[in-house]
Order: sequence, then structure tokens, then C-alpha cells
Amino acid sequence: MSESNPSSVSVARLIELRGITKKFGNVIALDHVDFEIRANEVVGLLGDNGAGKSTLVKIISGVLSPDEGDCWAAGIRTRIASHADAARLGIETIYQDAALVNSLSIYRNMFLGREQTTALGFLRRRTMKTKTMEILRSSVQISGIVSPDQLVGGLSGGQRQAVAIARAVYFRKKALLLDEPTSALSVRETENVLNYMVQLKRGGVSCVFVTHNLYHAYRVCDRFVILSHGRKIKDVTRATTSIEELTAAIVQQ
Repeated sequence: MSESNPSSVSVARLIELRGITKKFGNVIALDHVDFEIRANEVVGLLGDNGAGKSTLVKIISGVLSPDEGDCWAAGIRTRIASHADAARLGIETIYQDAALVNSLSIYRNMFLGREQTTALGFLRRRTMKTKTMEILRSSVQISGIVSPDQLVGGLSGGQRQAVAIARAVYFRKKALLLDEPTSALSVRETENVLNYMVQLKRGGVSCVFVTHNLYHAYRVCDRFVILSHGRKIKDVTRATTSIEELTAAIVQQ
């Protein structure tokens, strides 16, 4: 049975995790971590390698299940046990490895699992191809892609990442999780992604931005959560901290 969490409702928290713990054998990846995604914000999830950032993203996405802890969505206690659960709650995720199928075209990857069909079940190929190019041109504005029929396996790392970002942006609902989305992008492509996160917030979509680049995070994030060795050590707003303080918090761990 669903259980109400009044504090979550009162401060407009979309997703709230409490006491999240995850172990891999003897390794503690997350140690009683509290994390929340608030409405209309970009939150930076920061920390050095091995801090637990990607593990936390995978738990929010339903890829991993926590060993301990609870989750609320819009104030109602719930479980995120699969990608379908996350999608139902309005969560879309972009992973560092892009998660695309090399042997398929761009447009097939764009609508993979969400294909548009006719009443008789035939694929609306022309519609999906046209929409794919519209999405790519309006979101990340990736260069070098001239046809939706290009195979993903022939794209550069930056182009692959841009396709994944555009796909997640198009199917977004309430929250978009981005795990190192700009790591393989050019300077121009990175600027587009950063700007789009700000536009998403203005449109009512919250973002979780996982990155090692503190300068990128400080430009677009409203709040910062820092993890270290699986534990949360800092949760501050942009107005109450500086990039120097964020850097020191990470380096000193």
C-alpha cells in the first residue's frame, strides 16, 4: 500500500530517496545516502571516481535495487525496481556509454521500444525519420548527421552521445538524469547540452547532472550534492557556495 510522505509534498520534491545503501560484496557503494530531486531545478551530483554517483543514478533509474532505504515519488512511497517503473514516474536517463545499438539506424535507435505504428501494426518509418531529424536539430544540434538512416555504429563518440541525449530529451517527462553526458562532446555540442538543461528547467523538467567538470556544473546547477566513498558529504545551493568550496570538498576527501 502507498504511504504518504507529507514533507515531500510540502516542498515540491519529485523524487526523494532516504537511507539508500548498496553493497557489491564487501564494497559499500552507497552508505545511507539521502537524495532528492525537486521540481524545476538542475541538481549537480558531484564527486571523485568511485564516489557512488553512477550507482545512485542506476538506483533512481531502476537498473539497480538498493539493499536498504526508501523511495517516494510526489510524496507517495514507491519502488523503482525496473526501467518501466522509472518511466512510469517520468524519469528518463542518459548513461555514460550512451546505450545505443550499433547495428541499427539513428531513427530506429531514437524510437527503440517506442516505435510509432499504424492501426495495422506497420512501422510509420517516414514519420519517425522526419521526427528524428527535427529532434536532433532542435535539441543538441549535432553536426555531421545528414540522414536518419545512418547507422549508429558509424557515428563518432560525440555524435552517439548527442543522439542519446536527443532521445532522452524528446521522451522526457518530469526528470532527466544525465550521467557524464558531455564527456565525449565537442565544445560546441557541450554548450548546446548545458543550455538545454536550463531550457528544460524553464519548461518544468528537472535534471540531475552527473559530471567531473565543476565549471560546467556551476554554470547550470541550482543545487549541488557531493558524494565521497559512498556517503553524502555536502548538499548546498548555488547561492550559498562557490566553485572553490565545491572543489575543496571533493579534493580533500
